[in-house]
Amino acid sequence: MLKISAVIITFNEERNIARCLDSLVGIVDEVVVVDSFSTDRTEEIVKSKGARFVQHAFEGHIQQKNWAITQASNPFVLSLDADEALDETLQKEILRIKANPAADGYSMNRLTNYCGKWVKHCGWYPDTKLRLWDSRKGSWTGINPHDRYEMQAGAKIEKLKGDILHYSYYSISDHIKQVNYFTDIAAKAYVEKGGRSNGFKIVFSPLVKFFRDYFFKLGLLDGYYGFVICMISSHATFLKYVKIKQLQQGNN
Repeated sequence: MLKISAVIITFNEERNIARCLDSLVGIVDEVVVVDSFSTDRTEEIVKSKGARFVQHAFEGHIQQKNWAITQASNPFVLSLDADEALDETLQKEILRIKANPAADGYSMNRLTNYCGKWVKHCGWYPDTKLRLWDSRKGSWTGINPHDRYEMQAGAKIEKLKGDILHYSYYSISDHIKQVNYFTDIAAKAYVEKGGRSNGFKIVFSPLVKFFRDYFFKLGLLDGYYGFVICMISSHATFLKYVKIKQLQQGNN
């Protein structure tokens, strides 16, 4: 029987963490929560659920997730964010592969709840993620804050049925605050990687982003919130490129 460690990073996640942990009961063999010194009830809730709680200073999403893997007792790791949970179908799939593992890594779809509505378009679904893997055969990579797990060449990957349920934003204000925070990180990481911005990108990239997500990726079918999501996503693209431009000019 394959043993799996679930690994979750947290910071002030008292609103979400219990739901995440509850979805793992009877599914994984160990739950490790790596926390970057929360000031709310996160630690209390995690310990009450029987998960292992470890604190570690946050140096970036990619760095924190790679460090968190080192705290797992089992090579096979299921990585979730605190605002995510497994649906019933995905729980059954993980139990199935525990009994008969056939790959090095497993991907799964992620379905996002936005202000109480499940979003099926806008480029937000199926949002396939590689979240269950043999940690000896890959690592977290990407550009902060947009991390991704990358397997070694030749690794066998299969896709599981079911969804990770992602409870993203409880209000539009939450979304806007997160966009401002993430675009700060993204702009700095982009410049560190040698990325540049210019007037063309500032003007046209947001327009392309909106038309792609709202029309080509059918965000319009998600109604009012589909429009809101596509507008904010377009604005996020605008913010990223103007912040990159500002960093280039040394006005940070």
